[in-house]
Amino acid sequence: MGKIIAIANQKGGVGKTTTAINLAASLAALEHKTLLVDADPQANSSSGLSVNPRDVERGIYDCMIEGFDPAELIIQTEINHLDLLPSHIDLAGAEIELINLEEREFRMKKTLAKIKDQYEFIILDCSPSLGLITVNALTAADSVLIPVQCEYFALEGIGKLLSTIEIIQEHLNPELNIEGVLMTMYDSRMRLSNQVVDEVKKHFEELIFDTLIPRNIRLSEAPSFGIPVIAHDAESKGAQSYMSLAQEVLVRNGIVVA
Repeated sequence: MGKIIAIANQKGGVGKTTTAINLAASLAALEHKTLLVDADPQANSSSGLSVNPRDVERGIYDCMIEGFDPAELIIQTEINHLDLLPSHIDLAGAEIELINLEEREFRMKKTLAKIKDQYEFIILDCSPSLGLITVNALTAADSVLIPVQCEYFALEGIGKLLSTIEIIQEHLNPELNIEGVLMTMYDSRMRLSNQVVDEVKKHFEELIFDTLIPRNIRLSEAPSFGIPVIAHDAESKGAQSYMSLAQEVLVRNGIVVA
């Protein structure tokens, strides 16, 4: 059975989609069959893997609302071992439509249960909110990875997310764990970046990943080409950092890194 990891933080601009795409691609590069689920109405994970959301007729929205079989909607990407369950703009309407559905918090869990045994890892790219779609993702997930930007307000939104996680653990998904806290947009030349890392370490200690994701031009360029950074420039600091993160995730899950 595959492990489902949600990439979540209701604060925008912290690198959720960048992390979802590049962690999934790095796990695939290490020859672990991986599925990336675009659970964000902005559909940036889809476009970041060369899938135009306007061309997507059906995606995760249709699985959650209409009950479509996800196996029929999965797209094979150009990266070996990496598949995509895409999103499109209709997912924005799912927040409203889910309200009146039975077991509304479990729609994504039921969807992914149909394909979970086909993958070693399923990565969920969540929207920057704590709405019903994100609640669905956290209810479906085995763990949540929290990206945190190295800036002054880094800790501001984490408290709300942790409160939400506790509520979901209590009422919807008692098996949900925190995979780890990932520091993103790190600049070793800036004192602030180092201060934020130190402050987050005080609060989260062993939950912090050793890997720091740097500010890197190759990471910024890759989405415009519709490819993960490992396919854009495998020697870049950004690509090496996400490969290091993937290896940490494997080790944390008791998988020997080749």
